[in-house]
Order: sequence, then structure tokens, then C-alpha cells
Amino acid sequence: MSIAALRLIHCRRLTSAGSPGVKKVFQWKALRKVAKVTAAVVIGGCVFITYEMVALDKAVTIDTSAILQEKYKSYIYLRATATAEKKNLIADLTHKTQRELHKAARRFLELSSRLFLQSLDEHFSHVDAHPYEVALWVLLKKTQSANKDVRLQAVQEIAANHHWQDYQYQTAAQVIDRRTAVGLARTPHVDLRFFRHPLPPPALEDSLSAENELRQLLAALPLSEVDKCVQYFTSLALRESDQSVAAQRGGLWCFGGNGLPYAQSLTSVPSEKVETFCLQALVQHSKVQSHCDLIVSNGGLPLLQRLYQLRRESLKIQRNIVRIIGNLALNEGVHQAIFQSGWLPVLAEMMQSPHIMQASHAARALANLDRDTVTEKYQDGVYILHPQTRDNQPIKADVLFIHGILGAAFKTWRQKDRSTLEEEGDAKGSDDYTECWPKSWLAADCPNLRVLSVEYDSHLSDWMAKCPAENQRKSLAYRSRELLNKLKLAGVGERPVVWVAHSMGGILSVLSLPQTCQTFTQISATLYHISGHVRLFQEK
Repeated sequence: MSIAALRLIHCRRLTSAGSPGVKKVFQWKALRKVAKVTAAVVIGGCVFITYEMVALDKAVTIDTSAILQEKYKSYIYLRATATAEKKNLIADLTHKTQRELHKAARRFLELSSRLFLQSLDEHFSHVDAHPYEVALWVLLKKTQSANKDVRLQAVQEIAANHHWQDYQYQTAAQVIDRRTAVGLARTPHVDLRFFRHPLPPPALEDSLSAENELRQLLAALPLSEVDKCVQYFTSLALRESDQSVAAQRGGLWCFGGNGLPYAQSLTSVPSEKVETFCLQALVQHSKVQSHCDLIVSNGGLPLLQRLYQLRRESLKIQRNIVRIIGNLALNEGVHQAIFQSGWLPVLAEMMQSPHIMQASHAARALANLDRDTVTEKYQDGVYILHPQTRDNQPIKADVLFIHGILGAAFKTWRQKDRSTLEEEGDAKGSDDYTECWPKSWLAADCPNLRVLSVEYDSHLSDWMAKCPAENQRKSLAYRSRELLNKLKLAGVGERPVVWVAHSMGGILSVLSLPQTCQTFTQISATLYHISGHVRLFQEK
């Protein structure tokens, strides 16, 4: 009995000790079932929702093309042009070097703006702008300084910037004054974005509008107290204008007073011819100082600006127009009017022309406008071939080129006719061809020289003369005195002078030299060297 009782007690103990473990097993099983059911429900729900969204997206589509079109109209997009890929390693290195130089220049401007900010203007220190933006305004304020050296240095620093954004160039163009604009225009390789370009000319109703305005301008200029050349060219221009109007209104191809379209199409050539005659008359009037103010007051500058834009394909008309501007620039009272009429960007663009004659006419006009660095005045017929821009190198001597009979200031000193080079088959010579070798060769070999070319009336008779003049104006003595007066205003005689003359120009030089010794007291000696024939050649 005792043994049975002990077994019973032991069994009860075992039973009572094993019950918690069994409960834990049941709990874990229940949790696993709940987790499985929950995971199945969540995953199934996600799959169902994803399926419904994909099906809904396929069933419903929205066309956004109309929205994009409205979006393009509502916003302004500034797209930068993609830079061309570098083709070789040298070009890549050059690009990186330029970029580093631009960064260095930008850091220098930022540093200079911090150093001189307080001394130039105190209110700049309170401006909420980037230091590089402040540097632009610091330079612009320097250009208006009363100190001439400060102005010239500021113009040089502004012109040296080629890494600015377009809006910065436009800001500078809005702020710069006349002196700064002239200085920038006479700086080599200046960025043309520094200038405000004039508005395009309005569309003309008929082809005779420009002619009528030129006729009205010429009619407003007085013909009294002027020489016969001015009277001759004015009457010739007005006469040709009347003939052009008559040809426009009638003629052989006219019935009942109405010209046929064929006849009207033929008037384009006479129209340009009439404009040339009118411009030649204005050239003669612009030589008279009292007529310069009349040309400006009667709207001559806007008229010439419009005619220049209309005849951009005619180099001859452009030269005559800029020649008039150069003559007007001799009168300092009209400098501001020339600046306000938008001629500075035109002259700056013409200065960079590959045609030597175009660039020389623009250089003469800009030199007459520049009163900060140029004290000389270049009258009509005196062209500066070198230096045509502002240069820090001192000028040690002047070289004068005087053409001969039926010559000109540029064509006499050309290398050779281009047609002759093509006939000879000289390909190398045609590549190195120059329209004026004193400008291309002498200036490159001797940069410290001032090279001038003089143009004058070299006709000896009335058979081929441009205008009938008084008998006294035909004499060589009168022409030599006139030439001497122009050279004196150009500053010739203040330094050593070398005369290079051809044919009739040599006679004028010989006649001018005795008068030169009386006029220019600085001349101490004269050396003659006359050669009958001089040939320039290059060894092969």
C-alpha cells in the first residue's frame, strides 16, 4: 500500500510540473496561426490593390499635350546652347586654361571691389549683391571719375572682360557715357555687346522716301559763301533727284501717267545713284563748320543712320556716310548728338571690318570723337592707318604717304590687283594679299610709327575733274598749302617725319617742305632721298 501511495504521489507531481510547458506550446501555435492569417490578408490586399491600380491606369488615360502647350506659352525658357565637343587634346587644354584665367580674373575683380568699395562710394557697401556684381558697378563708376588716368584705366579693364553674362553687358551698355563708349570702340577686339545697337529703320512706303529726305536736307543747307565744288555737287544731286522722280512717274513705258511695274523696277539702280550724288554733296557741306550744326538740327544723323542700314550691301555708300560722320566729328559741339543717334556701335563694328578702307574711315571718325587720348584732328582726306586704336606704345615718328596723279589714299598703296594674282596663279601671294601694304606690313614691322595716308584732288585738267573749281585751286601751290594745313591739324611736325610720295605727290612734298620749315619751328633739318623707281620684292 505504501508503495502504491508513493507512486501515486510521484505521478501527481509529474503532472503538476508539466502543465505550464504545454500551455506555452499552445500559445506559440496560436500566434503562428494569427501571423500566417494576418500576412496572408496583408499580402493579398496589397496584390489586390496593385492589380486594381494597374487596371485603372490602363483603363483611364489623360492626354497632357494640351497642358504642355499652355505651359510653354505661360513660361519663358532660357536654354543655353550646348558647347561644341573638343576634337583634340590641345583644344581641350586651351579651353580649360581660358576657364581658369576667367576664374582668376573674376577673383581679382572681387578682391578689388572689396578693397576699393568704401573709398569709391560708401552706399555701395550696403548693396545686397554679389561682390562680382559690385565689381561691375565699381568699374562703371571709375569711368566717370574726374581723374583722366582713372577713367582710361577703368575703360581698359572693362574692355578686357570677355567672360561676363549677357545681362552684364547690357547693364554696362545702359550706363556708359559718351567718353566711355568712344574709348571702348577704340579698344582692340572689344566685345560689341558693350554698345546699345540702334533700332532697325522703319519700313519705307516707297523707294523714293530716302531720296526725298536727302533732297530736303540739301535744300535746307545754304549755298551762299561756299565754294563752287559745294554748289556743283548740290545742284548735281538735286538735278539727278528730279530726273529720278520723273523716271519714276513716267517715261517710255508709261501710259496715262502711270508707270508700268517693269519701269518701276528699273528705278532701283537710279535710286542708289541719286543717293550717291546726295552723299557726295553732303560730304562737301560737312567740310564747312557752320553747316555741321545745320545738318544735325535738320535730322541728318538719323537719316544717315537709316540709309546706312538700308544700304549695308554697298560699301561705297557706307564709306561716304562714315566720311560725313568723321567730318561732323571735327566739331566737338555735335559729339553728344552723334552718340545719342546710335553711331558708336556702328563705328565700333566697322572698325573690326576686314576691309581696310572701311576700318580706316571708322578709325578717323572715332579718333575725332576721342578727346581723352587724341589731341589731333584728322580733316577730310587725312586717314590714320596706324595706330587705329588706343595704344600705350609711344609714337616716335610719323610716316606720310602721298599718292600721285589719279591715285587715292588706299588703292595707290595696294600690293597688286587681285585679278593679276589670279591670272598669274600665285596662290601663296593671293593668301597674303593686302589692299594697303603700309597698313598691313609697315605697322606690323614698326609699331612705334604713326602711319598717315593723304588724299587730295590729283586731276590736272577739267576733262576728268570731279568738280569745276577755281583756277587758283588747280595750282600745285594751293594744293600744297591746303595739304600742309591739314597735316598741321593732324599733329605732323611734333616728331620726326618721313615723306613717302609717288609721282605728283613727290612734287607736292617738295613744294610743301620749304613752307614746312616756316610753319613748323621744331624742324631742324631736312634730308632728301629721291628714287626714280622703287620695287618691293620678297626672296623665294
